[in-house]
Amino acid sequence: MTPSNLRILTTVTLCATFVLSGCSVAKEPKAPQSVSSKDLNCMSRAIYFESNRSSRDGMIAVGSVVMNRVYSAKFPNTICGVVGQNNQFAPGVMTRSMEHSGLPLAQETARAVLRGERHPLVSKARFFHQAGYSFPYDNMHYVVTAGGNAFYEKRPRRQVTQPVPLAPTEGITPAM
Repeated sequence: MTPSNLRILTTVTLCATFVLSGCSVAKEPKAPQSVSSKDLNCMSRAIYFESNRSSRDGMIAVGSVVMNRVYSAKFPNTICGVVGQNNQFAPGVMTRSMEHSGLPLAQETARAVLRGERHPLVSKARFFHQAGYSFPYDNMHYVVTAGGNAFYEKRPRRQVTQPVPLAPTEGITPAM
């Protein structure tokens, strides 16, 4: 068998393995090449209404979840699509007025997230809820609590090693 035929056979075998196992190639997270004012507005809204008046860590963590969802095949693939999805973020997130003194900080934090900054402990988490709440689900693997929110991944029950929210962690993201 020639080296060329061996490469083709290897490629075909790998592709068949992915198809037969149900695996798919995930979208690779990276900072957007260009950010529109619409993207900035939607990200600012998520940060403002979900973590306004909290810590910078909490704001970056919320933005990290938004971007994790953008890069997930299970959610819309745009920032505004994710933030505007029904029953996922604060009521009125896309329509309420943002007139609080915290707006400039929310916008600057949104810019940082859109430039590629992420909360390092959020990792692949795509969910969060207000800290202090508890739920009867057994698939919530908590990764960090910051800015008044508990961030978690949904996992099969046997892969959950942190079933309760962690103590708040602050001061991880760099100050602006």
